[in-house]
Amino acid sequence: MPRSKNIPFPFILDYLLPLEPRISPMFGCYSIYVGEKIVFIMRNRETHTDCNGLWIATSHEHHKSLKKLFPSLTSVSVLNEGSRETAWQMIPSDSDDFERAAIEACELVLKGDKRIGKIPKPKKKKKKSSNPGK
Repeated sequence: MPRSKNIPFPFILDYLLPLEPRISPMFGCYSIYVGEKIVFIMRNRETHTDCNGLWIATSHEHHKSLKKLFPSLTSVSVLNEGSRETAWQMIPSDSDDFERAAIEACELVLKGDKRIGKIPKPKKKKKKSSNPGK
């Protein structure tokens, strides 16, 4: 697995190593895939610092149970201008329990917890031009 000094929180990748995670740059962040599922996004940027941390791919139905495990869990405000709860939740990097909570989230992924991970929608194929050569 390639390492970049720009990838934040490398200990997260260390914990997921047995699952052979794939890392992909995404919007100035780094997404982590396990198999066909996106499980996390790691973000540590100078803009919107309140959104730095470990983003968890989940759905609204799992928020309550995950918040019991991760009291600092919050919506990713940059995804909706803070207007409502987002499906994506995050463990803020400035929370007192960030590293412990991030490791615990990794352990859930290692155990195959169904609350974490989403299969991304397929990308739309570009339409071929009806005027080739122009």
